[in-house]
Amino acid sequence: MKKLAIFGGIGAASTIAGAVCDAVARGYREYEFVGYINDKDNLERIEGYPIVGGLKDVPQLLEKGYHFINTIYKVDGQVERVRLFENLHIPHERLATFIHPLSFVSPTVDLSPGCVVMPFAMISTGVHLGICCRVMSGAMIGHDCSVDNHSFFAARSCLGSHIDVGSAAYFGLNCTIGGKLKIGEYSVIGMGAVVTRDVGPFEIWTGNPAKMLRKTKDIPEHGKPEL
Repeated sequence: MKKLAIFGGIGAASTIAGAVCDAVARGYREYEFVGYINDKDNLERIEGYPIVGGLKDVPQLLEKGYHFINTIYKVDGQVERVRLFENLHIPHERLATFIHPLSFVSPTVDLSPGCVVMPFAMISTGVHLGICCRVMSGAMIGHDCSVDNHSFFAARSCLGSHIDVGSAAYFGLNCTIGGKLKIGEYSVIGMGAVVTRDVGPFEIWTGNPAKMLRKTKDIPEHGKPEL
């Protein structure tokens, strides 16, 4: 099996690591989780697995044949975190695409490198997911949605059909997105929100029905950031 290292620590990274280990126990044989990439001071292990290096060690890990999953994202800090990851210049063929065997992914789904699909998630026909998207446990994406790079779907988030999602969008726990909408890049949909209208870039929406709460703190002064 290919050696898999995950960027991050306790949280999304450890949750995904646990799912990979569970998949291996069920007979999955593509990737073996071997440790984390983490720059925290004096941290040697997380939940029993070693820290195999920090960001500065990525070139050496590439030479050793490692593959990678990224989870180092932050609401109100997505621009900086996406830029940080993109500047590592990891070849797409070394970004691990992981689909847990207890999920359902339609054969017509287009998954880009680095995507993660967790247990009991469902992705319907005709969906495109960009690089490094993460679909967590129980999340559902309806048919013919197009999702750009680095977007995150928390557990039990639910998207209708024909939705156009910009890059690095965040969908909170149990949110619901109506069909035929546009969700802008770097936007945030809050926990339990019910969205029935288009959401603009860098906007945070909450409530039922959802309304814009504010702009994200990391909105660039002059248009789209250069990554």
